[in-house]
Amino acid sequence: MSPPCPPSPCPPPPERSARLRRLFAEEARSERPDLATLCLLVGTQADGTLDEAGVDAAQLELDRLAGRLPFRPGGPAAWANALRRLLGEDEGFHGSPADYRRLESSLLHEVLRRRRGLPIMLSVVWMEVARRAGAPVYGVALPGHFVVGFGPQDEQVLADPFDGGRVLGGVDVELLVAGATGAPLEPSMLTPAGPLEVVSRILNNVRAWAAARPERSDVALWAVELSLLLPSHPARLRYERAQLLVQRGDFLAGAAELEAYAEVVAAVDDQTARQVRRQAHSARAMLN
Repeated sequence: MSPPCPPSPCPPPPERSARLRRLFAEEARSERPDLATLCLLVGTQADGTLDEAGVDAAQLELDRLAGRLPFRPGGPAAWANALRRLLGEDEGFHGSPADYRRLESSLLHEVLRRRRGLPIMLSVVWMEVARRAGAPVYGVALPGHFVVGFGPQDEQVLADPFDGGRVLGGVDVELLVAGATGAPLEPSMLTPAGPLEVVSRILNNVRAWAAARPERSDVALWAVELSLLLPSHPARLRYERAQLLVQRGDFLAGAAELEAYAEVVAAVDDQTARQVRRQAHSARAMLN
């Protein structure tokens, strides 16, 4: 008998999950990773009802929205305003504080359905719709708040999809950064974020959501495991995965992961490695 499904959304069965993770790893390591595909594959790990037809439907919705944009409306500001009118005003995409409390706010197929999401997921919608229409668009990972940019650096126009696509002036951007960090805006904060950086940040959001809900360690685990499939990731994610495995009662796998992590850190921090090995020993002792 299979274990009861955790609260909605319910993940897919293990065999299907493993196949979808292989697809995620292949896409992440491809020459030009596709952001929408990666985000939808993240969604399949959270929501077992998201099948191939559902993934195709989400891609078609992005295509449909792109088809409603005017043909080459003009420069960066014209593109930003065209997206604001279509997605923010006509289609009703925006965010609210309540969206931070929902896992669905980090899942692209649900954001397309609900027209609600976190700043980074709404930005993914903006980017993918605009890209399909030929706009010079990219994500901008401001500290604490993700926005979209249009045009080259010297003509850059920023918009905030969480606020319905409001076009941001220089003071607006400075206030966003100051509110998140208390520090001034730096030019390096305005550089485009690549697809893998965007997906990594989305998975970080999912892990943060799950960390506040210990009963959803299943979500934390798949988010860590997808992060580990990205070509570049912090070594400490292996330690986080090990802790989650132990927390979920998989003591042998957790101990093995702790020992593997200890081997990685031993070269630079022998004291930490010894502490991790003790944790591995304690995990194995839980089997007795």
